[in-house]
Amino acid sequence: MYAMRRFGIKLGLDTIAAVLAKLDNPHTAYKSIHIAGTNGKGSVAASLATILQMAGLKVGLYTSPHLVRFNERIAIDGTPISDDEVHETYALVREAYAGERDLTFFEFTTAMALHAFARHQVDWAIVETGMGGRLDATNVLSPDLTVITNISIEHRSYLGDTLTAIAGEKAGIIKPGIPVVSAVRQPAAREVMTRTAAQRKAPLHLKGRDFRVRRADKNARRFTYYGMRQIWSGLEIALAGDHQFENAALVLATCELLCDRGVPLERETLHQGLVNTRWPGRLEVVRKEPLVILDGAHNLAAARNLGRHLRTQLKGRTITLVAGILDDKPYTAMLKEWVPAVSRVILTQPVIDRSLKPQVLAPIVSGMGITPQLIPSVATAVKTAVESAAPDDVVCVAGSLYVVGEAKTALDPSLTPSLIV
Repeated sequence: MYAMRRFGIKLGLDTIAAVLAKLDNPHTAYKSIHIAGTNGKGSVAASLATILQMAGLKVGLYTSPHLVRFNERIAIDGTPISDDEVHETYALVREAYAGERDLTFFEFTTAMALHAFARHQVDWAIVETGMGGRLDATNVLSPDLTVITNISIEHRSYLGDTLTAIAGEKAGIIKPGIPVVSAVRQPAAREVMTRTAAQRKAPLHLKGRDFRVRRADKNARRFTYYGMRQIWSGLEIALAGDHQFENAALVLATCELLCDRGVPLERETLHQGLVNTRWPGRLEVVRKEPLVILDGAHNLAAARNLGRHLRTQLKGRTITLVAGILDDKPYTAMLKEWVPAVSRVILTQPVIDRSLKPQVLAPIVSGMGITPQLIPSVATAVKTAVESAAPDDVVCVAGSLYVVGEAKTALDPSLTPSLIV
């Protein structure tokens, strides 16, 4: 399957629709929530899946990319599908495909996920887009609810150079008559969302206008949700980072709409779902002494969130940054968010053809007053950072989910990467 990456990214729905038709359209066998946005898709998806599972429903979750094993992308009730099922589902999709062009990696994986959910007879599938929305392979869904988290500049060569253009691509998942929940805040992007929803007669619920949250205090993880019809107090989030309150607001607004559709969600179910949600590789603490934090932070918006966390929650701590970044990212701007908050920088390079060599990043870091250490191997870089840190120091691994995946494997020998190559 990984060899399919040579076919690149090909946006469009005809190919995936043809494959699914030969598989008897498995995506029509269950209810679904479709999620797009620049950041927060995975956190929102994981939270919704956990809440619905705690409500006694069977839930499929499709996310990307994976950190260590391919199986992570397709989960049933929080458990990734087995290697055997990966092989079986792969064979079924391969047999069903007879198109004019080769399937891309993401199209193939999407077909596998949607088929696996039908095989397991899930009640709900939570599906996040891979890129954009309008022409993303997941947009074959006819969802019961739609979520669009937020929007910033990304994937310019595919989605456009302006927020308006990118908003148009994300808004492409809005379906006629299907409610939309969104945290999009820029006026130009909101205008696109509002216009598209109105054209498709889809009720639009916006954070800040129709629902909001208020934290107990700036350092607390407890908050109150003020919704369209509900007020839920004394809730708490497990996921770290101030931006997770925005994600929680989206989750709870979506839960309000689920309640309208007869899904039995009590306040305690919501609370337990939020505090039990886990989303690896996003401000994930994997060790306490020294404190080791893994955060993909793979675009500028996510880099800003991480930089804010380093400056506020870890202020006064001695921090070592282990960073590796891909060549299509705004790496200079990302490093400017992190380097001023840290004491030491180790530059590394994940094993993927789009990764930047540490030598490219080094002059940028040096220009900000820190002479970086260059260690191309992610495993060696992480081990060097941890072994040389004092017990009360912090090691932060960031810049790419590929870096995070390699770091997790280096720190936990029990994790074995996918054998599907």
